[in-house]
Amino acid sequence: MRTNFDIDALRAVLAGIEQKSFSRAANELGLSQPAISRQLKKLELQAGAPLFTRQGRGLVPTEAGEALADYARQIIALNDEAARAVGAAVEPETIRLGLPQDFFDDVMPAATRAFTELHPDVHVTVRAGNNHIIGDEIDAGRLDVAIAFFPSGSGQKGKALCKLPLKWLAHDGFSESPATAVLPLVLFNHPCLFRQMALSALDQSGARWHAALTTPSLQAVWAALRAHFGVGVRINHNRPPDIVDVSDWPSLPELHDVELRLLTASHLSGAASTMLDILAETTVGLIDAADRRRG
Repeated sequence: MRTNFDIDALRAVLAGIEQKSFSRAANELGLSQPAISRQLKKLELQAGAPLFTRQGRGLVPTEAGEALADYARQIIALNDEAARAVGAAVEPETIRLGLPQDFFDDVMPAATRAFTELHPDVHVTVRAGNNHIIGDEIDAGRLDVAIAFFPSGSGQKGKALCKLPLKWLAHDGFSESPATAVLPLVLFNHPCLFRQMALSALDQSGARWHAALTTPSLQAVWAALRAHFGVGVRINHNRPPDIVDVSDWPSLPELHDVELRLLTASHLSGAASTMLDILAETTVGLIDAADRRRG
């Protein structure tokens, strides 16, 4: 009697092997743990041999399981290729990426391009946001991979990538005026970590200030600085050449560093894990390259 392996069962078992966890495989495939177990039993009945053996609290593939996994990859790939060829709807995977606007000019295109070369059939969506929004989106399961700013040494969620100095910035034609008793500021809307740190430093120093312009847009910050609305606070990365560091002005207090951290959802698919690695490598590499150029 001819054996016909079930495609859905092959997908479930292959996901369990690649994720090294059937609970993670269940989340990736949108199935319950009992449903995954039923798929495994079905495939073992079809194969006529045990495909996994228990090791500690987990399951590891037997020799037969490893052999079937190799064929499963080919079968699934051919099945999906055939479905595309005849116009059947194959639901594409989507990786949801979150980034601060500071990295839209270089990290976003470089990381998404490198990822698409490896996973051309996986869609990537990008959400711009500050650390509060991105952190909440990760916690709510609406983002898969993200980078966000946190206070240096805060030991908060995620993995630290690097520390970055926070700088006071202004247009190169804007000058500090002793006659100006109140410092005009160009700020991101609340809540914003950079805004919070800048205002805290000013208040502690006793400086007087007022918010001349607030915005959710980094491009609007640069435009306002060029229009001499006042002084802003950002990292140096991707700072336009006509916007200069004025942190040495006597009226401006010293700012603490911020920490760039890599955040992930609780469960990642194989493609999302690839994006995680690419994002970390790309971000650190481009920051280091920019630092070397500034000398």
